[in-house]
Amino acid sequence: MNINPELAENTLFLERHESILKCLNYLIENRQEVMDILTQFSSYRAANAEIDSTILTLQGALQEVQTYQPSRQRSMAVFMPSNVILYSYALYLLIPSLYVENIDFRPSSHVNEYVNMLHEKLQAVHGLPIYIRKVSQKVFMENSVMPADIVVFTGSYTNAEKIKKQIRKDQLYIFYGQGLNPFIIGPDADLELAVTDVIRMRLFNSGQDCLGPDIILVHQDVSEHFKDLLIQQLDQLVFGANDDPNANYTPIFYKDTLYSVSEYFNTNDKFIIYGGGIDFRTKKMEPTVVYSELDQNLEIIEYFSPVFNVVSYQNDEQLIKRISSSYFSERAMGCSLYGSEHLTDVLRKKHTLTINQTLEDVDQGNKPFGGYGTMSNYIFYDFKLISKPILISEIVAEYLSEKRSLV
Repeated sequence: MNINPELAENTLFLERHESILKCLNYLIENRQEVMDILTQFSSYRAANAEIDSTILTLQGALQEVQTYQPSRQRSMAVFMPSNVILYSYALYLLIPSLYVENIDFRPSSHVNEYVNMLHEKLQAVHGLPIYIRKVSQKVFMENSVMPADIVVFTGSYTNAEKIKKQIRKDQLYIFYGQGLNPFIIGPDADLELAVTDVIRMRLFNSGQDCLGPDIILVHQDVSEHFKDLLIQQLDQLVFGANDDPNANYTPIFYKDTLYSVSEYFNTNDKFIIYGGGIDFRTKKMEPTVVYSELDQNLEIIEYFSPVFNVVSYQNDEQLIKRISSSYFSERAMGCSLYGSEHLTDVLRKKHTLTINQTLEDVDQGNKPFGGYGTMSNYIFYDFKLISKPILISEIVAEYLSEKRSLV
């Protein structure tokens, strides 16, 4: 008997969406099981927020795919990130399974054990053709990446570029990196709100999050008041274990972060005005404030830790000149603005911009997200590269109009 291909495709789509709904119900009904996995390396608050974001995103999966209508593809290969493993599982695996036949993924070595635990639980619920490949990068490249229609890489720009060199003309390559995500605090800002929000973002998962601000630019007229308020609030914070719901910050999970930040503190000790302590036994890193003036050109690193890099600027001209420099432009992803709303248009040209709220407040997994800096995120197809906010279903619809279904 011949089966109508369109009917078969619709049936497959509905079956897969039913599998996603099963995952959604599992997360709602078995929240503690997932929390027990995530809090092995994330704070209680971050794990809780990650589950909430994942539930919200899965609830919007059907509408997302119906809105953008990506064509069906045969295969996809995904290099998963080293944090937010549940949210990433939804964004890069579950939702794409609605329009991709088979998906292979390789977990980050940092969290391999926990991704495997999570996948085993979810795989038993959804039964979708999503396969974990616990192999070397070389083998993953040969067996999964090279045959794939779509390749997603999350991680460092340097490694992304190495893989890009091997991508074929007809493959769609999507890169998710990280940005500087500046907080900009103008002379007319609500400083109480700005301090509360910058602490919330910088200490999200104790700073181990890609949306954390690596620089906080404060107008010199309010910089002293801002520093006082910031230190007053940091003084009230409590350190605790990952599964402690009352802990404001928790142990640093990534050992390379401890090494790189300790070296940074040692090199730039004269700029530290609060904190600076690191206990390698407990993995406790004190919330630390590093203060400089913009023309001192203090080195900016990806802190991935509770480091508040506060930099005072003199005026709009000096600020925009620095924000428009190649260093900032290449790393442009998100930006949060408090006060100085006349700068909105110029900042929005390169960033996902939030005004008097944080990137965490606006991030929604069914909508495009990111900036226009090539080191933050990009799309590479037909040997052409473009940087802009990305949602995979939208990008597949835009670049891969040809159906490559096995149905």
